[in-house]
Amino acid sequence: MFTKNNSKEFKPLIKGVLMRPLVFEEKTILCEFKLQKGNILPSHQHPYEQTGYLVSGKLKFRIGEIWHDAETGDSWCIPDNVEHEVEIVEDSIVIELFAPIRPDYLP
Repeated sequence: MFTKNNSKEFKPLIKGVLMRPLVFEEKTILCEFKLQKGNILPSHQHPYEQTGYLVSGKLKFRIGEIWHDAETGDSWCIPDNVEHEVEIVEDSIVIELFAPIRPDYLP
């Protein structure tokens, strides 16, 4: 699959978090997130491995028991079923890959 920029719309997931799927196939989905300063992605876990890259902004990110100060250019990989949460310190853009594919993120 090939996707042109801006061919898919952002949709709200929770307060302060917008997501759009960029491209997907049978095993993975790549998504872009816009995160608004001052909001929180509450503690959660899911059956998807999650690999991400912080394009811009700042986040305070907990993976398991460890907190990380994420800045532009930082990246992460969260194994499936590991608890994590995010405090949005600055407006941020994140690109994340999920495997296996998340049906709830499909267009």
